[in-house]
Amino acid sequence: MNKDIYLAGGCFWGAEHYLKRIRGVVSTETGYANGNIAYPTYREVYTDTTGYAEAVHVVYDPDVLGLERLIQIYFKAIDPTSVNKQGEDEGTRYRTGIYYSDPEDLPAIRKIYDRVAGEVKAPLAVEVKPLKNFYRAEDYHQDYLDKNPQGYCHIPLALMEFARTANDPDNDTD
Repeated sequence: MNKDIYLAGGCFWGAEHYLKRIRGVVSTETGYANGNIAYPTYREVYTDTTGYAEAVHVVYDPDVLGLERLIQIYFKAIDPTSVNKQGEDEGTRYRTGIYYSDPEDLPAIRKIYDRVAGEVKAPLAVEVKPLKNFYRAEDYHQDYLDKNPQGYCHIPLALMEFARTANDPDNDTD
């Protein structure tokens, strides 16, 4: 049975493109997580007044990709100490966060979060919270970088390639 998690990693165009490359990810969709109004539009979220983070709803097969490994790979694509900024994108909508719908996922999330905090030896700016709400982004935001290969992305090409093999059975590297 598939599971899901909601990951905010800056601009959702790049985050989705990165996450969907991981072996074991079944589907992704961009949207807005943990805000204060119902049915937000991109124009509203862009104002940074709605409380929403640009996020990716990730559905994954836990028999192929464990949550701990998924969170490890997610952390590779973000600056976990940056507050409301990833790459050139700034604003509360670009904050980083891990939003879970199953409370039983929290120990796995915390294990990797605490490991990363120990490695960077600085406070992490990544929210870890229960999912309050999620609204799917407009269609043109879905699979944006597939439709617009020259579009802006804050995640380097080398990391996109890393994602493609990060969960291969013979790849034990972090």
